[in-house]
Amino acid sequence: MNIYLITILGIIVSYLLGSIPFGLIIARAHGINIQRVGSCSTGATNVFRCVGKGWGLFTFFLDVLKGFCSSFFIAKLAVHLAVPSDYLTAIALLYACASVAGHNWSVFLRFKGGKGVATTVGAILGIAPLMVGIGFIAWVIVFVISRYVSLASIITAITIASYSWVDKVRNDGGLLLPSVLTILAILIIWRHKANIIRLLHGNENRFNFKKKK
Repeated sequence: MNIYLITILGIIVSYLLGSIPFGLIIARAHGINIQRVGSCSTGATNVFRCVGKGWGLFTFFLDVLKGFCSSFFIAKLAVHLAVPSDYLTAIALLYACASVAGHNWSVFLRFKGGKGVATTVGAILGIAPLMVGIGFIAWVIVFVISRYVSLASIITAITIASYSWVDKVRNDGGLLLPSVLTILAILIIWRHKANIIRLLHGNENRFNFKKKK
């Protein structure tokens, strides 16, 4: 099959997969309009707070799965069908970005969406799982100390991007992976701009493990 056709189809499928608003679907199944309660976000944190702990974790898992399927399964399928194997990392990064874009600007939500943290984590998991492990440690440390999900997510994005550059220097790797991870980290920070303002003013909500009524 034509390499360009396969690449484009992979981008479209990855974007549509990323666009599925699992948080919205799960909340509506419980009679809740997640876009009108809590932070009004369709992300896992708001589902955790307003629907339930288990459903919030399930939403997080599904959002992670969107990114992972794009960067791992769809990328490998593209290589199997037409794309040269030497381009696996590049095609995986391309599909990862498409999936994150779908989550952040979902066609099903009139090009609105979440902050893309879980989907980015899943996408990186399909490409460089070690970096996700390092990011997870950073997230846990920051969250336990501060109980700010937003701050933990921002620090995690910075940690993963920074480690990718350290790994590049140490192993004399290419520029593609750290460059894309840096762009994704900047995107996550930008999507948290309102949270950053609240953090600076001291009125960001700390995470509460109790479900809000």
